[in-house]
Amino acid sequence: MSSSNYRRNKAFIDKYRKELKAMLDDISDIDKKILNKAVNTGAAYARRNTPVGEYKGNVVEFTTRDGKHVRFTISTPRVGGFLRKSWHVMPTKKTPKGVEKELVNSADYASYVNYGHRIVQGGVTKGWVKGQFILEKAMHRVDKALVKEFKKEIERVNKKYDK
Repeated sequence: MSSSNYRRNKAFIDKYRKELKAMLDDISDIDKKILNKAVNTGAAYARRNTPVGEYKGNVVEFTTRDGKHVRFTISTPRVGGFLRKSWHVMPTKKTPKGVEKELVNSADYASYVNYGHRIVQGGVTKGWVKGQFILEKAMHRVDKALVKEFKKEIERVNKKYDK
């Protein structure tokens, strides 16, 4: 074999290895990138569709456990939005199966709004408030976004490497 063929082949193989390594580095980052975009889409949906408490006036009324009715006026109006502000996206974690990311709501009453709850008066169940299933709807958005983002990323990588 002539040395010019050897150099040309070696150069071609080196170039191929370099391109392959770059492609593999791209692929290893793709899953994290796609998951971040998809979960952020779900988080935006959850925030946008989480109800905000509406409070009329500055009067607070409730009945204590012993049946006493309490009513008083507060100086500053109550403002809702705590549940909406409590949506958080946790950092991406590598696992043996790939990567994972969590969408959580840290409000202590979030599960009652999401799944529904009983209405109890005087120790007796008087009714049921239906759940709004915000988390499930957000996860449905995440699933759809995963497919969309994965397709876009495949097209980008193929275009980058002329496939």
